Amino acid sequence: MTSQTPAPSPDLLDCVELQTGRPAPGQDTPEWTILWLHGLGADGNDFVPIVRELVRPDWPSLRFVFPHAPVRPVTVFGGQRVRAWYDITDFGFANRGDIDGVNAAVAQVEALIAREAARGVPPSRLILAGFSQGGAVALATGLRRTEPLAGLVALSTYLPAGERAAEAFVPGAERQPLFMAHGVADPVVPFLIGERSVAVLRGLGFTPEWHPYPIAHHVFPQEISDLGAWLQARFRAASGHG
Repeated sequence: MTSQTPAPSPDLLDCVELQTGRPAPGQDTPEWTILWLHGLGADGNDFVPIVRELVRPDWPSLRFVFPHAPVRPVTVFGGQRVRAWYDITDFGFANRGDIDGVNAAVAQVEALIAREAARGVPPSRLILAGFSQGGAVALATGLRRTEPLAGLVALSTYLPAGERAAEAFVPGAERQPLFMAHGVADPVVPFLIGERSVAVLRGLGFTPEWHPYPIAHHVFPQEISDLGAWLQARFRAASGHG
């Protein structure tokens, strides 16, 4: 069942929500949340279709939350207003992301994580995923988590201000499992940039599961299958069967 969830306050983003499976006996809320951030210029509906391909019959009940990024002018688009997690001020990746904008996006994601905790799904059962610009925000959020999430997923993306990542890093954040994937023919976020981000994260103590694929800037079936296997491992580990 898919629904549009209106924002109850100006600080909480509008979201598309989809629930799979049935809650455990005696519970009225899903056991897990997957909070998925879309890419630049898309919206929360963009990855809803992936749920049918991703979810496996024996998984616990899940709430997928697909927030809509704010509409804002983007400098590299000549000021055109599109949905974006932050402004992109430079085509070079060293200064690609507006850091104040990244920080604001992280705060918006943290507000959604807090809402899930209030709805009965703690951070230990929440997966934060993102594609492209959404993946960059997922990584930036993960670096700063004092209470680890169940896992981070970063697809076709990069670590914002990677050279200064250690400044934002919170010791202990490296305990979060991390799935990263990238197309070797990606013309939007070059594969080399993804590799460099992986190297930085490894230097901080993360142990990313890294998947290169023979694709451009999109998601394809083998990637969804590999992500499904990684998610299944998270669910099994949390249930004590890992």
